Amino acid sequence: MEFEIPMSKTKKFWDGIEIGEIRTTRCKKCGATHFPPVADCPDCGSSSMEWIKLSGRGEIEAFTHVIARPTSFQNREPYTIVIGRLVDGVKVLAWLREAEITDVEVGVKVKLTVGTTVEGETTYWFVPA
Repeated sequence: MEFEIPMSKTKKFWDGIEIGEIRTTRCKKCGATHFPPVADCPDCGSSSMEWIKLSGRGEIEAFTHVIARPTSFQNREPYTIVIGRLVDGVKVLAWLREAEITDVEVGVKVKLTVGTTVEGETTYWFVPA
């Protein structure tokens, strides 16, 4: 079974990434902020959502160093994935770049940033703040 997600539901997110901004949605009814963006609030069920820009500032809440990589990532160096809790009130799962493995620990300040991968894909990741 194949699922398709309508681009209209996430277009503002990807448009923001293209210009260097991390955007997400906040419910106008209950005020809950969600990342990744959602069309309907999972907390109260409202469809009244607004787009907001995230500061990207936060800290590492959890992390894992991936040494034994999946087959599709065998050509990459070992990498670190973190869950960052942003000051904006959301958690984000993303790769951590520009950090030594020995410097990664819970509580380290990070910044969510956007850029282009070596393959030319626009995406986001954390860097030490």
